[in-house]
Amino acid sequence: MAGHVPVVPMDRGNNTTCTINLLGATIVSWRVNNQEQLFVSKKSVFDGRKPIRGGIPFIFPQFGDWMYGPNGPPYHGFARISRWQLEKGPERLPTGDIEAIFSLRDSDYTFSMWQHHFRISYRIILREKELHLNVGVYNPGKDSFDFNVLLHSYFKCPDVRRCQVTGLNGITFLDRTRMVTEGPPGTPPQTPAYQECREVVTLNEMTERIYIHTPNEHIVTNVVSGRKMRIQKFNFPDTVIWNPWEQRAKEISDFGDDEFPNMICVNAGHVATPVTLLPQHSFEASLFLQVM
Repeated sequence: MAGHVPVVPMDRGNNTTCTINLLGATIVSWRVNNQEQLFVSKKSVFDGRKPIRGGIPFIFPQFGDWMYGPNGPPYHGFARISRWQLEKGPERLPTGDIEAIFSLRDSDYTFSMWQHHFRISYRIILREKELHLNVGVYNPGKDSFDFNVLLHSYFKCPDVRRCQVTGLNGITFLDRTRMVTEGPPGTPPQTPAYQECREVVTLNEMTERIYIHTPNEHIVTNVVSGRKMRIQKFNFPDTVIWNPWEQRAKEISDFGDDEFPNMICVNAGHVATPVTLLPQHSFEASLFLQVM
């Protein structure tokens, strides 16, 4: 799995392009009118082993640390460090949009960490000012399994302190920067819950929040060139906002010490509670990103 990993370019014309690295089916570039919309760290490692720091990585089958016994998947799961297959395309649709379909399925590698049969289909459509991401997870096995899934979008911005995120007022969130330990020794740390009271969410410190049961739409202001990004999500009930800020950025080996002001993660996922997928059943979810 190590070494050079191919990339799949998608080109709609008019300087609107998208590039997908087959390591994790990670979207490493999305340009609209030749303006890059996604942040990728200058220190990101492209060795075919380590997850790519930035773009839009695919998080599966869990978000964060594995809580279900030893020898579980690595942090944020194995999908983002697995080699995906290009199933179809890229090809031009009658609308002029460009479509590509990627897939990941269980293997000896995944079974060594997570003993379940699965198939994932990931359909990416590049439109004029939009990126449509459609996720399908299928359980071909005889047993149910639980999983998390999240599209970890790193948006590029000139100054994260000027960004605002709408659609979160009154929403309960879990604050992963304030983990507390309660109960007997060995009890896993608990994540405290709060209610968001602000009309728009702004960032001025290290932030890692899971907003639970959020609306289907958010607007992120002051991204590239002071524009807005519309986020529309379907069957992704949670929204995760993350920025490591100054201190944590220095602790992340593949993240530049001075890069935190230039990115904001506003992610759509199913992470506060797992999806339980019955045998021979499918889970589907979508994320639409639009430059306004």
